[in-house]
Amino acid sequence: MQRREFLTVLAAAAATARVVWPSALRAQDQAGSKQGGGDEIGQVGTLQGSASVTRGSPAAAAGLRVSDFIFKNDILETGPSSTLGITFDDETTFSLSANTRITVDEFVYQQSGSANAALFTVARGTAAFLASKVASTGDMKIATPISTMGIRGTTGVVDVPAAGTAGEPKIKLYPDADGHVGRIEVFDRQGARLGTLTQGASAFALRPGPGGRFAAVPFQIPPQEALRDRGVLQRLSAAHAIGQRQTTQRRQSRERNRQRPNELRRQGGPREQQNIHRQPGGQPTRAPHAPGPIRAAPRKPNPSGQKRK
Repeated sequence: MQRREFLTVLAAAAATARVVWPSALRAQDQAGSKQGGGDEIGQVGTLQGSASVTRGSPAAAAGLRVSDFIFKNDILETGPSSTLGITFDDETTFSLSANTRITVDEFVYQQSGSANAALFTVARGTAAFLASKVASTGDMKIATPISTMGIRGTTGVVDVPAAGTAGEPKIKLYPDADGHVGRIEVFDRQGARLGTLTQGASAFALRPGPGGRFAAVPFQIPPQEALRDRGVLQRLSAAHAIGQRQTTQRRQSRERNRQRPNELRRQGGPREQQNIHRQPGGQPTRAPHAPGPIRAAPRKPNPSGQKRK
């Protein structure tokens, strides 16, 4: 290739890069990167089909992949015939069925903290959850368009029909894998208590009541719906097992990142390390200092007084 032709191709490639790279970078920023910067609060553990996250400003949806990180204020959505499993830093896990949309409104968790809190909003679809440390040490809530649930360390399923479709919101409490049954307290959006679930496989349907308010009406879960929920809970359990391993890895990675500055200080810092070299035998030695300016040797005295040639 002639030099002129090469420069023409190079200029065209640069022009294309200026158009493509910004959009690619925005897409990478929208989707949860596998290279977390420390602000991530959860991670995708399982995914079948397609799912997306809406993040940042201007908001734009981007595809999710297994191991992508999740951040506060993310809006997560599954496609048709798709499922998504997510585990957060306290090991709380969500499993979203097809056509489900939730928002991570709030999530604060510290292992020995006293202000742990989480709020998730299920806008539509079916979301199964296994609550963990935030629910037991702080304040965990799950909201729907017409209700708010206080979660007290348990397993449950929330069904929210899409706007304009038939059906009523349902809240169901199931036993944990070890048989323990937690507690779900149900409130309306104004804060009035509607009822409390404390028994395994119990449920409320949220129906319009007097004065335009909603009521939490107990109902028996039909066998066909219970069978569907059993499959949902099996996916939740599988996602939780994967998410626990991911959570441990994130915790270990953060601990290493915290220790690295201390190790550098103990070793003298990066500048000091640059002066360490290794000899062919493997023994470290300090690099010699840069030579100073060349000085002329001092002249010897001439006792005879004769002129030097």
